[in-house]
Amino acid sequence: MDTGDRLLTPGEVAALFRVDPKTVTRWAAAGRISSIRTPGGHRRFRESEVRALLEGEGNLDDGPGGAG
Repeated sequence: MDTGDRLLTPGEVAALFRVDPKTVTRWAAAGRISSIRTPGGHRRFRESEVRALLEGEGNLDDGPGGAG
Protein backbone atom coordinates (compact mmCIF):
# COMPACT_ATOMS: atom_id res chain seq x y z
CA MET A 1 0.00 0.00 0.00
CA ASP A 2 1.35 3.42 -0.96
CA THR A 3 0.13 6.17 1.37
CA GLY A 4 2.50 8.79 -0.04
CA ASP A 5 4.37 8.87 3.27
CA ARG A 6 7.47 7.16 2.04
CA LEU A 7 10.55 8.70 3.65
CA LEU A 8 12.92 10.52 1.30
CA THR A 9 16.60 11.27 1.82
CA PRO A 10 17.91 14.84 1.58
CA GLY A 11 19.43 13.87 -1.77
CA GLU A 12 16.07 12.71 -3.15
CA VAL A 13 14.36 15.90 -1.93
CA ALA A 14 17.17 17.98 -3.42
CA ALA A 15 16.73 16.29 -6.79
CA LEU A 16 12.99 17.11 -6.78
CA PHE A 17 13.63 20.79 -6.01
CA ARG A 18 16.77 20.95 -8.16
CA VAL A 19 18.89 22.25 -5.30
CA ASP A 20 21.95 21.02 -3.40
CA PRO A 21 21.26 18.49 -0.60
CA LYS A 22 22.86 20.95 1.85
CA THR A 23 20.10 23.42 0.95
CA VAL A 24 17.49 20.85 1.99
CA THR A 25 19.33 20.37 5.29
CA ARG A 26 19.32 24.16 5.83
CA TRP A 27 15.57 24.28 5.14
CA ALA A 28 15.04 21.57 7.76
CA ALA A 29 17.26 23.35 10.31
CA ALA A 30 15.32 26.59 9.70
CA GLY A 31 11.99 24.82 10.15
CA ARG A 32 10.87 25.36 6.55
CA ILE A 33 10.33 21.64 6.08
CA SER A 34 9.84 19.09 8.83
CA SER A 35 12.20 16.17 9.07
CA ILE A 36 12.42 12.89 10.92
CA ARG A 37 15.67 11.63 12.40
CA THR A 38 16.65 8.01 11.91
CA PRO A 39 18.26 6.14 14.82
CA GLY A 40 21.57 6.85 13.10
CA GLY A 41 20.91 10.60 13.12
CA HIS A 42 20.14 11.03 9.42
CA ARG A 43 17.31 13.26 8.24
CA ARG A 44 14.36 11.87 6.33
CA PHE A 45 11.43 13.76 4.84
CA ARG A 46 7.82 12.64 4.36
CA GLU A 47 7.08 12.28 0.67
CA SER A 48 3.54 13.64 1.11
CA GLU A 49 4.86 16.88 2.64
CA VAL A 50 7.59 17.23 0.02
CA ARG A 51 5.01 16.80 -2.78
CA ALA A 52 2.78 19.44 -1.17
CA LEU A 53 5.71 21.86 -0.94
CA LEU A 54 6.61 21.20 -4.58
CA GLU A 55 3.18 22.42 -5.62
CA GLY A 56 3.70 25.65 -3.65
CA GLU A 57 7.43 25.72 -4.21
CA GLY A 58 7.73 29.48 -3.57
CA ASN A 59 7.32 28.87 0.15
CA LEU A 60 10.91 27.64 0.36
CA ASP A 61 12.56 30.43 -1.62
CA ASP A 62 15.36 32.26 0.20
CA GLY A 63 14.48 35.56 -1.43
CA PRO A 64 12.22 37.35 -3.90
CA GLY A 65 12.32 36.40 -7.57
CA GLY A 66 13.86 33.08 -8.43
CA ALA A 67 16.92 32.71 -10.59
CA GLY A 68 16.28 29.79 -12.84
